[in-house]
Amino acid sequence: MAFRRTIAAKIFGLAIILLLLTIALAGFLLYEVTRTKQDLTVVANFDVPLTQSLARLHEFGLRRRLAFERWFGALNAAEPNREIVTEATENYAVFTRKLTDEFSTARRIIDAYPRNAPGSHTLAEVETLLDQIQPAYKTINNRQQEVLDMQRARQHEKANAQLNLLNDLQGTVQSQRESVNSKMAAWSDSATKATEQRERRVFWLTIAATTSTVLLGLAVAALITNRLSRPVRSLASAMRDVQGGNLNIELPVSSTDEVGRLTDSFNFFVKELRSKQRLKQTFGKYIDPRILEHVLAQPDAEAVASGRREMTVLFADLVGFTGLSERLTPLLMVTLLNRHFGLQALAVQEHHGVVDKFIGDSVMAFWGQPFVKPEEHAVLACRAAQAQLAALDTLRRELPNITGLRRDAPVIDLGIGICTGEVVVGNIGSENTRSYTVIGDTANLAARLETANRVYGTHVLVADSTAQAVASHFEMREIDTIFVKGKIETTRVFELMSAAGQLSAELARLRERYDAARRSYLAQGWDAAEAAFGECLQIQPTDGPSRIFLERVQALRRDPPGKNWNGVWQLVEK
Repeated sequence: MAFRRTIAAKIFGLAIILLLLTIALAGFLLYEVTRTKQDLTVVANFDVPLTQSLARLHEFGLRRRLAFERWFGALNAAEPNREIVTEATENYAVFTRKLTDEFSTARRIIDAYPRNAPGSHTLAEVETLLDQIQPAYKTINNRQQEVLDMQRARQHEKANAQLNLLNDLQGTVQSQRESVNSKMAAWSDSATKATEQRERRVFWLTIAATTSTVLLGLAVAALITNRLSRPVRSLASAMRDVQGGNLNIELPVSSTDEVGRLTDSFNFFVKELRSKQRLKQTFGKYIDPRILEHVLAQPDAEAVASGRREMTVLFADLVGFTGLSERLTPLLMVTLLNRHFGLQALAVQEHHGVVDKFIGDSVMAFWGQPFVKPEEHAVLACRAAQAQLAALDTLRRELPNITGLRRDAPVIDLGIGICTGEVVVGNIGSENTRSYTVIGDTANLAARLETANRVYGTHVLVADSTAQAVASHFEMREIDTIFVKGKIETTRVFELMSAAGQLSAELARLRERYDAARRSYLAQGWDAAEAAFGECLQIQPTDGPSRIFLERVQALRRDPPGKNWNGVWQLVEK
């Protein structure tokens, strides 16, 4: 991946941009400061000194003329004042010398003046005027000496006439001095103001350029940061959605840097999660989702969820389906079974049970760790059994619509057997085909109890182990003590009647009379047992166990079992 496509390259590029902006600002300010410094140097070293020199030149010219006029006036008297003459003579000589020196100073400044400086045109005018003024002073000096000589010779009228001509020349020179002085003063003031304006402009340009650079840098940084952080925020938001279960997400890949590659990887993993979710949903139709989630899809979970454990196993069989299937087409039969199994599986799963398999028209389910707590599995299985009976009522109501049999509607029922005990749980099968299931005597007994419902005419029979585990949660009656085929131990069998405290008065009276009838039955008091079972049928004419025991009493009266008989009944059906 090229360096220019990385986040580091973008950050480095941002730093380069900001550095270039800073360098450009520094260069611009350095240029302006240099120009200002140059202007200040010209003003300080040339404009101001030349202005001052020309001002002194004008001053020395005026004072020299004043000394001359005083000298002339003193000589014009009948008796010249020697002190005044002497003072005027000295002043005249001093200012003549100073005037000559100042011309040299001004010329030196002009010669050294930078030729590319802004005041070059003004300097040319000043130099032209000086070229006119300086030679004029030689003429003035000569004429002044002539006038003074006339005064000394007492040629006052001639001297006065000559003085008028001299004054015209001096006036012209003075005007020229004033002109050059004003020009240079004006230019010096203008240059000073221009330099001050440049300094202020540099100051405000510095502020403006610095502010602009900072704002531009912030804008560029914000733009790049936003372009970098926006996909990161989108990724974070999408990850929260995925965590919440939404897998219908695909982010646009808008860059080729690390964030772009991360976004592409995120899309890939979400796509894989969607595939796994679809696979899980598909397998969930063949394997209970709880097994898929807690056992097969987790590393090392199978080892934790396998072994010998105490669980509750439930078998439920649809009674009457064989006869019904003879009246249905294969398609209707499959539709009916799918609806039946759907209702039954929902009843089991709503009570945290695991649907193990469908066998013909039967359902096998189990409860236990790691799916439920150890103290809950028997209670949840019994609650699921009650929900399965309610689901059977739903199926009965839908049966005419499913089968199309409006008249002579078929009769279907449900037998459920439940047993709690130790089972072997795990992936059982061949190397190529396995099933996570439970096996053992507990599962076998649950299957036998489901079959026993047909013998006793009951709906839900539970083993003694289950009855003891749920005694505080459900109302039950002990039906019988039996041998089931394939087992040598006897099993006490109980009928699940209702949730605790919800048994109707009729069923409570039936249970009371049934218990009394069984005690008489076990004591071989056939007459009392027959009478008590008869009372049970009067209370509920459809009570299957009472009818079965009444038939047994009649049979045992004809063929008594003997004194060692314990009342255990052998079931011959599997």
